[in-house]
Amino acid sequence: MSAESDQLNEQIGRSVALLRRHLDWDAAVLKLAELNHRAEDPNLWNDAEAAQAVMRERNRLSSMVDGVNAIETEAKDTLELIGLAEAENDEAMVKDGLATLERLAGSAKEKEIESLLSGEADSRDAFVEINAGAGGTEAQDWAQMLARMYLRWAERRGFKTEIMEESEGEQAGIKSMTIQISGTNAYGWLKTEAGVHRLVRISPFDANARRQTSFASVWVYPVVDDTIEIEINPADLKVDTFRASGAGGQHVNKTESAIRITHVPSGIIVACQTDRSQHRNRATAMNMLKARLYEQELQKREAKAAATEAAKTDIGWGHQIRSYVLAPYQLVKDLRSNYESGNPAAVLDGALDPFLASSLAARVGATRSEASAMAE
Repeated sequence: MSAESDQLNEQIGRSVALLRRHLDWDAAVLKLAELNHRAEDPNLWNDAEAAQAVMRERNRLSSMVDGVNAIETEAKDTLELIGLAEAENDEAMVKDGLATLERLAGSAKEKEIESLLSGEADSRDAFVEINAGAGGTEAQDWAQMLARMYLRWAERRGFKTEIMEESEGEQAGIKSMTIQISGTNAYGWLKTEAGVHRLVRISPFDANARRQTSFASVWVYPVVDDTIEIEINPADLKVDTFRASGAGGQHVNKTESAIRITHVPSGIIVACQTDRSQHRNRATAMNMLKARLYEQELQKREAKAAATEAAKTDIGWGHQIRSYVLAPYQLVKDLRSNYESGNPAAVLDGALDPFLASSLAARVGATRSEASAMAE
């Protein structure tokens, strides 16, 4: 057997092994059998909403379990075919077999990453909230760079984006921004971006060209709809109106159409200034608040609430999840998965997928070496 075919088969085996681990394979197979049995029950559709939930989960598991079994079977058959072709010196057949193994390796990698996007809210759209840390203009410029990175990432994936709120910096950059990103598994992909992001660079605002360290925090939460019930007591809300800032013509500077809502028990604050109508901005802000409360509940279910709150309290040293170094060398490094890239320009232009895959893998318990392998 050729070294190339052995290498491709090893790649397929590694992806399948990680996928089985992430899925808890034996439990997934049993669950799929149970869902298949429920799908055959004629009484299932008496409750259409429950039936749709069963079918969605069944289709997701079927795609994974049946897909992995098909990949393993085809890989085994292809390896046997390559062995026969090599014995007969049939180079054309060997070439076709290697092409099939390459395709299967790609499919296995896709399934491996898909297995990480199985959380309760992963399929939903996402709100991405960015806040500058201490440091004035430096931090505010860094916050704007991060906002552009997420907008470019969404553009690369063909996702829709909308800026829900923006607070401009005094000289440059932004103090804060909230972006809604709409697309398949948007929240699932972005949920591990929550935390503090650290930038090291030669300051463009320092006449002496000194090196500066800046921080900005990112918060990600899923967009919710009417299918998710979130109860909010109106007495718990503090509602403020203010004039919208940023681009938007004369109207936004003359009327107090922007809305800020504070949920007093949790301390959560949301704001919206996208519409000329105060009423519509209020409705959107309420949806954002519901999304934040829903995300908070998801965090509790994952038993990560304490760590998450600790990460939110201080935008600075000790809480960062990723470092972006532009000087004296070029490096972006994720501090959870150990994955790194020597091309920060590409990362800041939206080439985030390897970092997202590695941090997702680390979140579900993969080792650092496994998380890095998943990203490659």
